[in-house]
This record gives sequence, C-alpha cells and structure tokens, in this order.
Amino acid sequence: MESDAKNDPVSFVIECFRLRGGSNYGKEAVSQLEHALQAAFAAENAGASPQLIAASLLHDVGHLLHDLPEDAPDHDIDDEHERLAAAWLTEYFLPSVVEPVRLHVAAKRYLCFAEADYFAQLSPPSVQSLALQGGPMTASQAKHFEEHPHFEAAIQLRRFDDYAKIAGLKTPSIEHYREHLRASLISSETK
Repeated sequence: MESDAKNDPVSFVIECFRLRGGSNYGKEAVSQLEHALQAAFAAENAGASPQLIAASLLHDVGHLLHDLPEDAPDHDIDDEHERLAAAWLTEYFLPSVVEPVRLHVAAKRYLCFAEADYFAQLSPPSVQSLALQGGPMTASQAKHFEEHPHFEAAIQLRRFDDYAKIAGLKTPSIEHYREHLRASLISSETK
C-alpha cells in the first residue's frame, strides 16, 4: 500500500478516507470523513489557500494511519495522530500543509491558555483529548508557540477543526478537494 502512496499520494489519501473514513470521529456526531470534509469546507468558505484547505482536510489523517481502537482516549491513550500524520505527510506535501497539521493539537492547547472562553466551547471528547495531550499551555509554552512560522495557519486550522463536528452538514465530496491536494504536493513546487 505504501508503494501506492509513492506513485500517487493524492489518490492514496482519498482511498484511505474511503476505506477508513466511515469510522467514528471519537465520540462526536460525525465520521472521520465528515469531519475532514467539514474542516476543508470551512477553510474553503473562509477563502483559505489551497494548502490550508488541504491541511484542513488532512489534519486528522493520522487517525486513519494507526490501528488503535476508536475508544483509545477512554483508555488514557493519546494516539498522537498529529505526529503520525505529519510524519507521513512530510514525504509528499509542502510544509504549509504539514506544519499546521503537526501543530493543530498545540493550537488547541494554546487557545485554552490564550482565550478565556475557548475551553468552555470545546466538546466533551475534545476536553478529554486535551487532558491526554498535555492540557492548556503554560505562558512560556505559549510564547514559544507564537514564534513558530506556521503559528497563524495552525490557529486557523484549529478553528476549522472546532467547527467541523456538525451532524448532517452538506459538504462537497472528497473528490472536490483533489486539486487542492495536488496543488499542495512537494512535486507541485517544481511545476
């Protein structure tokens, strides 16, 4: 299957969503695929770049790349999906896709520190995962995070992620995002 990714990473990731995207997105009212499509749709509606739209679609692809059970957080297991996703994406996608994906969990931790009302807006599953992911940042962690060159994109992605949990929301299909994904490949820089 990895050779399929090397030959055509866009088709590979779309196939991953087709095969595994029907699984529950934690305890939310949407599937993994619905969550990804809603995040990408929110990014597209906000006028985001093709790379941020691609990052929004791919931000939780790490959940599709491991074999942990869907209820891993109930067993106090952080699947570190952001690291798994970034490690895989780095081989194929531009840093402007990879880094917001890598940082979207850190962005949640940052927003819990930086915005007084942010924590209260998190869904119960997101609160549960926050505890496993290290909780809100400290002041020194937040200052360091703000210095990251992809800080703003990570915060934008986090907001799209938070929005993307609406049961029954109509979005374009995954095929709609194929060109955004293609435009975000490392190989697209040389074209």
